[in-house]
This record gives sequence, structure tokens and C-alpha cells, in this order.
Amino acid sequence: MTPTRKLLRTIRLDASDTFVFPRAADPGEWAIPGTFLFWDQDLAAIAGREKQAFRAGFLGLSSFGWSTLAVVSEVTGDERASAIESLARYLVAEAGAPTLDLARAAATDEIAYAEELAQHPVQTLVALHRKVAADGDISEQFRTFRAADAHRATAMPCSAGAFAVVDDDSAPDNGAGERGDTIDLAGLVAGRHPTPSRE
Repeated sequence: MTPTRKLLRTIRLDASDTFVFPRAADPGEWAIPGTFLFWDQDLAAIAGREKQAFRAGFLGLSSFGWSTLAVVSEVTGDERASAIESLARYLVAEAGAPTLDLARAAATDEIAYAEELAQHPVQTLVALHRKVAADGDISEQFRTFRAADAHRATAMPCSAGAFAVVDDDSAPDNGAGERGDTIDLAGLVAGRHPTPSRE
């Protein structure tokens, strides 16, 4: 029996992504961290919505907008191939990749990385926190949250249906040794919206 493949999808718990990011991803897009888009930027100079995308954004692979959260979802082989092709064409058109073949190779690596991040039960939520490390490199920390058991579920308006969010303390970090305060999930449930960074 072929193992189930899983990948990340964008998810929107409230409308805040539409005003904290330069462009918000639509709910349900295949997603990757997208950190490579910041590698050649002057990170000390970015501010406002761009800085929010740097700090906490997953890149959606249809709109190429940003999402605060991603959700682990099953993916078919055809859907995976389509996500790779979409990213490859974006890399050529927008990121300076010299050929589509080279872009496909890079896109395949990015999708494989996202698949590693998706090795949790389906419907696990994933949050991302990026920062500039002391050596000038970009570090990523990921935090996971799981759907509550049915008897503990709390309805909330979100694109993935009604489920409660429970911090999954058993989830391993990515080796950076930090869990971070990437998102106020309780605030999202209560309807409190984050404020865009103005630094």
C-alpha cells in the first residue's frame, strides 16, 4: 500500500491576513515556507507588511500571497506535480530562474521541504516564525497545533470547518531550540486581530 502523501495548505482563521500581508493567499492553496524570497533582500530595511510576511508568512502556490497558518493535508501525485510546476513557472517569471528545468529542480526541493514539515496528522496547524540570526542567516522556527478531540471541540469561523485548536507540545522543533510566540491562536478564536508591524 502506497504511503499517504501530505503537504501544507494555506488556511485562514479570520480576515487578518488580508491586511497584515502585502498580498494574502487564498485559503486552500498548496503552501511552502517561501523563505528563499528573502535571501537577497536587505532585511534591515524591510518594514510594515513586507516585514510581517518575512516574520510569519507561508507562501501560497496559486496566488503567491502569504498566509499566517498552514494546515497538513493529503496530496495526490497529480496535485504535487501541479504545485511544483506552478512554483517553477513563478521562479522563472518573478525570481530570476534562468531556465524552467532549473526552476523545476528548485521547486521540487521546496516541495520536498514542505512535505517534511507536513509529517504530522492531517489537520495539524503549522505556524512559522522567521528571524535574522546573529550570523546574519535567516532562521526558521515552526510550531504545530492539533485539532482537539471531538468532545473538546469548540466551533470557530474558519476556512477548515469547526474545530478547536490545542497547542501540540509534543511536536519537535526544527532544531533551532525555540518555539517562539508566533501567533495568538486564542486571540484569533476570540476575534482579536493582530496589528501589522510598523517597524
